[in-house]
Amino acid sequence: MIFISKKKDQRPLSSASILFFGYSEVGYACLEYLLGRGANIVGVFTHIDNPNENHWFRSVPDLALSRNLKTFTPDSLKETSIQETIRDLKPDIILSCYYRNMVPLQILEIPRLGAFNMHGSLLPKYRGRAPINWAILNGEKETGATLHVMVAKADAGDIIDQKSFPIEKTDTALLVTKKMCDAAVAILDRSLLNLIEGKAIRIKQNDAEATYYSGRKPEDGRIDWQWPADRIYNLIRAVTKPFPGAFADFENGRLLVWGATPPSSVPSLVPTQCDEKPVPGTILSENPLLIQTGTGCLEITDFEWISP
Repeated sequence: MIFISKKKDQRPLSSASILFFGYSEVGYACLEYLLGRGANIVGVFTHIDNPNENHWFRSVPDLALSRNLKTFTPDSLKETSIQETIRDLKPDIILSCYYRNMVPLQILEIPRLGAFNMHGSLLPKYRGRAPINWAILNGEKETGATLHVMVAKADAGDIIDQKSFPIEKTDTALLVTKKMCDAAVAILDRSLLNLIEGKAIRIKQNDAEATYYSGRKPEDGRIDWQWPADRIYNLIRAVTKPFPGAFADFENGRLLVWGATPPSSVPSLVPTQCDEKPVPGTILSENPLLIQTGTGCLEITDFEWISP
């Protein structure tokens, strides 16, 4: 864990020009912080919302346009014209916060003071996509945000700062995202001026400790009832609203699962039913909804039935 300063810094950030790349809720929180600190933002690169996604998060392009910032939404950063536009903006720093596309090395080399990314995990763990969802799915008890140098390889550059926070047993991906926003803003508050002033300490990542995860699709929310109850419970809270949700197919339709009781508390509710160990996927009770898993039963507390 890296700590630069414990004291909240209120000095303006206008001494260096920042080109911001960002999207989603963490991107919005970081841009909002920069604007509140008087940062000299010379442009914002973001994304046009995909109509096939649930846009539950606040809009980076709307915030940028409301402040009359130059806003760009290219499909790719590989075109020469885009790179020339960025050179013309003359950024001292590039700051990326949940921007979805890889930034080419030709762009990373443009800013005088470097290019930096805010990643949603404690690197080198959980490099790649959807780190919050994967951390919950894997039953992690802690995660955090990492500010690191951007290099050609994703999430592999030197670490500038990290801030950890706990993942509680009942935390959903949305709750962890809110904690991630707070951690990301705290990192910017204590580290950005050090970057501007050339005082930031860089620590190399240990690649031997790195783990990698890919993006997730709605189909990845399918429940296998032979899994242990804890694994199914973690899947549910990793993909519950506003994400697509966990699901399972039965003869009478598809069950969409939005919430469940932590497995450790279920046996005390219905010990006889849970101890019988019927076939995983068997519905033991409809009220409350209890379903057998590979290790006992799971109480489903928030769900929808969709007819076939």
